[in-house]
Amino acid sequence: MNRSIIQGGMGIYISSPHLANTCSRAGALGTVSCTGAERVLVHLLQRGDVGGHYRRALSHFPFPEITERILAKYYVEGDKPSNQEFKEVPLFSMRPRRDLIELAIASSFALIWLAKEGHDGPISVNYLEKLQIGHIFHLTGAALASVDFVTMGAGITLQIPGVLDAIASGENPSYRVYVEGSTKGNETISFNPREFLGEKFPRELKRPGFLPIVSTDVLAKLMVAKLSPGSIQGFIIELPTAGGHNAPPRTKGVFDETGQPIYGKKDEVAFNVLRDLGIPFWIGGSFASPEGLARAQALGAVGIQAGSIFALSKDSGMDPLYRRKMRCLGYRGDLAIRTDPNASPTGFPFKVPQLAGTMSESEVYAARERNCSRKALQFPAERADGKIVFRCAAEPVEDYLRKGGKSEDTVGVRCLCNGLFSAAGLGDPKEPPIFTMGDDVSFLRHLMGNESSSYQATDAIAWLLSRQK
Repeated sequence: MNRSIIQGGMGIYISSPHLANTCSRAGALGTVSCTGAERVLVHLLQRGDVGGHYRRALSHFPFPEITERILAKYYVEGDKPSNQEFKEVPLFSMRPRRDLIELAIASSFALIWLAKEGHDGPISVNYLEKLQIGHIFHLTGAALASVDFVTMGAGITLQIPGVLDAIASGENPSYRVYVEGSTKGNETISFNPREFLGEKFPRELKRPGFLPIVSTDVLAKLMVAKLSPGSIQGFIIELPTAGGHNAPPRTKGVFDETGQPIYGKKDEVAFNVLRDLGIPFWIGGSFASPEGLARAQALGAVGIQAGSIFALSKDSGMDPLYRRKMRCLGYRGDLAIRTDPNASPTGFPFKVPQLAGTMSESEVYAARERNCSRKALQFPAERADGKIVFRCAAEPVEDYLRKGGKSEDTVGVRCLCNGLFSAAGLGDPKEPPIFTMGDDVSFLRHLMGNESSSYQATDAIAWLLSRQK
């Protein structure tokens, strides 16, 4: 893949199919965030599927009986009544329900199909490794839609190449799921696509390229050593200034006066080591400028991964009201970004722009009633009695403690499920949003005429490439 710009996979539906489609047409690698795709699809169908885009995508899903079941259960013509609650999506477990598996496969298919519609440029899909149980199902759906690449971070992604190989060759993918506190070791879940979907499941599919997201040359070198040649088609090196989840510093427990983790010498990337691996790489984190692209290429990279510059464009899935607020503050140089070590229930530091009325404010966080309605970030854990439960440090404290969690783990943790859905305008109106953004938004001064103006993703790509030969 020789495209010098990778549009990053951001949040829940911020990197929407429309954004990915637009970026791919303009010469970048467009990326769809399929984190929580099954919940995204269900929400949009219940809101009437404005424009009919998801019904159009599902009409191409090669298993029409599944499409019929999903539409019969979730589609509401014209929008659901305002006083009616959204239908919930089942929780992933070690033995997921059949309807949830169908929904996971179909939702990733639909989002990728829309991103690829009408052009022949490459499209990538982004998932969080931490959400392990759904991978074998979501990746099956993405492969059925002929996704070109898979980008994945928020964990060590050594198992993904094997999953991609199995799906592409018509074999049965499996995944070893980490169970916190387990005395028995990891649990393995498996999937037989042909048995589940029937004989119409292709005997062979295109194997997507794999672009793992790593923070250090040490991890990149480890992955190359452990995986067979050809497993990895490139690395995305995310530095600590990148948005979303950051890798924790290698020196633990060191914070500045505001409580943000401090990254030091041990966290610096040895780009000469990466070059010696002989595998293409892209760099993310404060490189979103023509000069940043040239600097990355001087270090040996093919190019850059950029997220924030696309998240703030007109084409992203972000709530337009907050998008305007962030552009305005960023243009003026007043947008503060905090690397919060406690905000995410995943345990990874999380970049949070400080915005009035959002969960970045301690008052808003304190006033919110803790609940866990989406359940997208519940992780398996073994209780003292040996039972496997699913819990999240952002759920009601009494529920988390009942499931064997520790009270200190719940302090300051934001509900990213509900908050990130609200950030894309897909949440409960009562739920305050939470956003993520990289440290550097200096690109706004180059793309906006004043603090009230805007720009499109194509403008961003043209500017980033403006000094390329």
